[in-house]
Amino acid sequence: MPLSPLQERFILHWGEMGSRWGVNRTVAQIHALLFLSERAITADEICETLNLARSNVSTSLKELQGWNLARVSHVLGDRRDHFETYKDVWDIFRAVVQERRRREIEPTLSMLRTAVLDGDNAAVAPDQNDPRDRRTLERMREVLEFMETGTSWIDEMNRLDPKTLIKLLKMGARIQQFVRGPVQPLPPAQSVMFEDEADNDAPARDEPAQDATESRPGERSP
Repeated sequence: MPLSPLQERFILHWGEMGSRWGVNRTVAQIHALLFLSERAITADEICETLNLARSNVSTSLKELQGWNLARVSHVLGDRRDHFETYKDVWDIFRAVVQERRRREIEPTLSMLRTAVLDGDNAAVAPDQNDPRDRRTLERMREVLEFMETGTSWIDEMNRLDPKTLIKLLKMGARIQQFVRGPVQPLPPAQSVMFEDEADNDAPARDEPAQDATESRPGERSP
């Protein structure tokens, strides 16, 4: 399965970005290959195209299946498993959000709800007489409220089809621009001079100090 230079560039960059997002580089490269492929491909084709070991490919495909970013399909007359992924970037985004919610957000919400709402359990109930527990409980309530609001927003967004979601995002950008008003240009930069620099850069004056009795403009000399 030959790749064009542009495809190679995209796959390599997707792998680099995956490592920054906390995903194994090989996993991200295989996902990029599945995303660019016009048909479902086998593990052998992935090994040949990306020059990877079969064991590495098998492990990475299982990881992608765990993220719901790879699914198995079959071809008539071929007993091998073929793999494919979503071609719509919104579907990919939703799959990643849902899996991160299951892995990261839900356990945190469970812990916060237990600590904040379950006051009957003496083992975890906060000590209301301890100022440290009172402050901690207040912070935990703030985090819980924020995360519950965020997850509710995610649920509402997932119920929308991609076209409606794009329209909603664009409308939100226009509303923000209307509320902010026109963007004002930044004032011209002004150089800041410290006192020492001002003294050094000031021209030396040889003229004697003006006498206090010297006449001012518009006044007659005595």
